[in-house]
Amino acid sequence: MGKFEIGDQYFYLNGEPFQVISGAIHYFRVVPQYWRDRLEKLKAMGCNTVETYVAWNVHEPKKGQFEFSGMADVAAFVKLAQELGLYVILRPSPYICAEWEFGGLPAWLLKEEGMRLRVSYEPFLRHVREYYEVLLPVLKPLQITEGGPVILMQVENEYGSYSNDRAYVKALADLMREGGIVVPLVSSDGGMQEYLNGSRVENIYPTMNFGSHAGERFQALSEDTDGGPLMCMEFWNGWFDYWGNGSHQTGDLEVAAQTLEELLSKGNLSFYMFHGGTNFGFMNGSNDYDQLTPDVTSYDYGAPLSEDGQITEKYLRFQQIIGRHAAIPQVSFSTRIERKSCGTLPVKRRVGLFEALPDISTPIECPYTKSMEQLDQNYGYILYHTALDTEPELKSLRLWGANDRALVFVNRQKALTLYDRELLKEHEISVPMKQGASLDILMENMGRVNYGPYLEKQRKGIEQGVQVNFHMHSGWAHYCLPLDNLEQLDFTRGYTEGNPAFYEFTFRVEEPGDTFLDFTGWGKGCAFLNGFHLGRFWEIGPQKRLYIPAPLLRQGENQIILFETEGKAGVSIALAEEPELG
Repeated sequence: MGKFEIGDQYFYLNGEPFQVISGAIHYFRVVPQYWRDRLEKLKAMGCNTVETYVAWNVHEPKKGQFEFSGMADVAAFVKLAQELGLYVILRPSPYICAEWEFGGLPAWLLKEEGMRLRVSYEPFLRHVREYYEVLLPVLKPLQITEGGPVILMQVENEYGSYSNDRAYVKALADLMREGGIVVPLVSSDGGMQEYLNGSRVENIYPTMNFGSHAGERFQALSEDTDGGPLMCMEFWNGWFDYWGNGSHQTGDLEVAAQTLEELLSKGNLSFYMFHGGTNFGFMNGSNDYDQLTPDVTSYDYGAPLSEDGQITEKYLRFQQIIGRHAAIPQVSFSTRIERKSCGTLPVKRRVGLFEALPDISTPIECPYTKSMEQLDQNYGYILYHTALDTEPELKSLRLWGANDRALVFVNRQKALTLYDRELLKEHEISVPMKQGASLDILMENMGRVNYGPYLEKQRKGIEQGVQVNFHMHSGWAHYCLPLDNLEQLDFTRGYTEGNPAFYEFTFRVEEPGDTFLDFTGWGKGCAFLNGFHLGRFWEIGPQKRLYIPAPLLRQGENQIILFETEGKAGVSIALAEEPELG
């Protein structure tokens, strides 16, 4: 059994001063077959610790249904780190930010009317308590005091930039202590004194998040630590991309190198990120600063280790700097990883969304529109269908309480595309129609906001209603489309050019290797490989190819399905040897 303590100037591991040199790897963004490779490369860069968030929506995807296997097996990840001689920092806050869907909060929270998040609101705290009753018994045996590698755990995350309800922060800490967590508890906040003030609670040790000006930040932090060790819990050495931001963000290497040198001279740090991984599925987050900016599928982050685990110039530079402060261990990389091209794949079969609806969704009838969450749907798309049986003509349309992107069809012909703030306005429509025409609205959840005051405004679909001309329209069929049942597609159902559709591709693999799906010529949608959701694509970039780790491929026959929403379909896709992040 071991012991980790916060001393008067240093952290102490079993009574000896210990400098934390850590790097972030999120187990839920990496296929488990590659965990060992990423951790070995972390150790080889000179890190002695790995840090990871614990994402609530990964472990409790539906209320009362818990998942701790596969990519959600946090205990296996931690034990593997220990096997490789690494210590671990866990950040099991209900909220994690992390550019992850809803900041890690489960979407089902929003089904409850009046739900308040991240404050002393008993219904929210009750859900946290019930989650911790399952999670903490998994984490408790992993602590250093019980023979595991976990030396620190975090309470909440950047709370001072959200609120200052310190009673709530204390309640979380109390829950963790009651659940058997005995290692030191820490907070982490941005580089302002006001942020630190908002989350300051007795017996929770403060740390700070920043990407530059280490001396200035640590000086501010020292006022809260009473001369104790200084820790940058998130050393931002890169940045994330969002759809339409122009080019791949990598950060300034010279600034990062200078900041790293200063951090190692003054205190402790954790690289955010060491290895970013991938926002598989619909799990990308979004930011909203008067404009919605959904993150791309790649979470490469410009990190020292690329999305597919390649050692970068940044890695080698950081390794050199760390080597001036600590011994760099010799590590043999045990996982064989190769990039491969699988060539060009022509479309094999296709079927339209409207034609496929009977196979993949059952309509839910209601006089008024309901949000995804009210229909027990977390992610994906939802189609609202009605008949314009009281309107001799369609002049205008307005969606009330709608998020995030709408494709509007009259008699199954596209009439409007509305996105973000456009949904709030009234739009003229000049589409010829006869009374009784069909109106369909395909709504896409682009990823719930993961930071800031919009957290409580993240119900997706159409919550309030649809205004047709001068009245609110009634009589709706709701088709939930989480796209988790595509094996039920019948490709003989038919296809209408220019409308949303599913496209199938097949290919054979003799020896699997990492590859990259090039979607040049395609508009917008998402991709599935052998039933695994690879993530979203969008022609606006900057990401132009989706990462496919080799363990997702089968030796022999493989299937890819693209769901494309804009009616912009190519004749083929390619599986390329190199990424293209823009």
